[in-house]
Amino acid sequence: MENGKNFTETLLQAVDAKAQWYDMDELPKLLDNYRLLHTCIKVVFDFLVNKSLITPDPYKLDKKISDIKSPDNGQFVENERSVVMGQRFSDYESTLDFLCNYYKFSVSQLSLGNVKKLMDLNNSISWNSFSANSNKTNTRVLATLVFQARQSSEAITASMLNDNLAKASQALTEINSILKEYTDFQKEWYKAQVRKNVMTAGGFDANKAMSDPASELQQIKKNFAAGMGKVPFYGELIEEIIQEDQGEKKLARQTALLAKLNVQKASDKKQEKKIDTKALIMDSLLVLGATPAQISTIAQKIQENHDLLLSEHNSFMDKLKRYLKKAFGIAEKPLFYTITIVDQTTGAKRTEKINYQSLMTDLATKTRRYSSVAQKNSPGYQKIISMPEEKIAEFVAAQISDCNRMIIILNSLDDFFKAAASPLNKSKVKGLKIDITTFKNSVIKANQYRAEYTSYIEEAEQMRKLGITE
Repeated sequence: MENGKNFTETLLQAVDAKAQWYDMDELPKLLDNYRLLHTCIKVVFDFLVNKSLITPDPYKLDKKISDIKSPDNGQFVENERSVVMGQRFSDYESTLDFLCNYYKFSVSQLSLGNVKKLMDLNNSISWNSFSANSNKTNTRVLATLVFQARQSSEAITASMLNDNLAKASQALTEINSILKEYTDFQKEWYKAQVRKNVMTAGGFDANKAMSDPASELQQIKKNFAAGMGKVPFYGELIEEIIQEDQGEKKLARQTALLAKLNVQKASDKKQEKKIDTKALIMDSLLVLGATPAQISTIAQKIQENHDLLLSEHNSFMDKLKRYLKKAFGIAEKPLFYTITIVDQTTGAKRTEKINYQSLMTDLATKTRRYSSVAQKNSPGYQKIISMPEEKIAEFVAAQISDCNRMIIILNSLDDFFKAAASPLNKSKVKGLKIDITTFKNSVIKANQYRAEYTSYIEEAEQMRKLGITE
């Protein structure tokens, strides 16, 4: 009895230490890989939307994601492919967005049931075996669509797409590897919680339980609901507990279990891992490199909305004026849209005149600039990475600030187009909200990398001032 008590105490300490290791080391890695996956698949999603091969879910923003949910993977009629895959891909991306920004990756939160949901989500689109011959509907159809779109794309666009598909495959492989090992640990975590909350509770008769295996099982079943609440009763794991306590090979089982829970510390020799800060800030730039397709889609819709408003002033005299100006080489006067900008903090409103031609030029410039740094082997990327690290950080910060300013203008411009169109044309106005949200999420992720870089630099500087490091 005393040996059993000592084993339980040692086991619980080992499980807690392993749980802390997962919370501090492995699960943050898992989150980082999901963020990488999300960034990469957003490029694929926007690419297919821009090629008009899928139709994004128009109700995407109305759906509230509060749990891990996989998209449908069933068959569908071929002529519904664009709409069905657009909805499924939108649901998949929304769930990844929920994981990256709202879900808490911790041992207490990521139970066996939630691991199962993550594995189902991972298997819903197999980026690490992305093939038109896949036996999974979503993977097969998406791979076919990507192949079709890539055939009619420029070399730089196709190369950027291939790079993101490769990164998505790498991220998913790493995610599955972490989850596989974590699943084994979660089983031990579950068993430890049973020992802690059921087998040490007041209603549990330890003497009767240790008299034989059947009695231990009976005592666990009797007190399980009171100690574990709504947590499922996993019979196989309960049987493992009993074998560890009373099985013929219990000592061997106990020794093997404690060895499996031992945390291998790579820093036993106090070897400090050197972080490549320049690579860290360049990761932020790579995220912006995934936005050209998003920006192009927004620019195209703005152009269509502009043309729609222009068509409402298309009388014979309007046409004649435009013809004469063109014939005599008279430049068009700058066109200004007066938009209303709302301060998100105070709710205060102000009007601002936006030069339409300058706005479109700015969007085109951003598309070219970010396309040039979309890949690590591109000349644009190599030019920036050769700059001093401080200059790169300043450049990235300026780009993020500029993008955030642009997002405010785009949201206000979207409202302007919807209000300015005549009643007959309101249904023809192209909404920008979904595309702006997609762009905004990319900017947020780029800023997360930049903030991580800034935090590390400030911490290193503080330690240097304190004399802890050189």
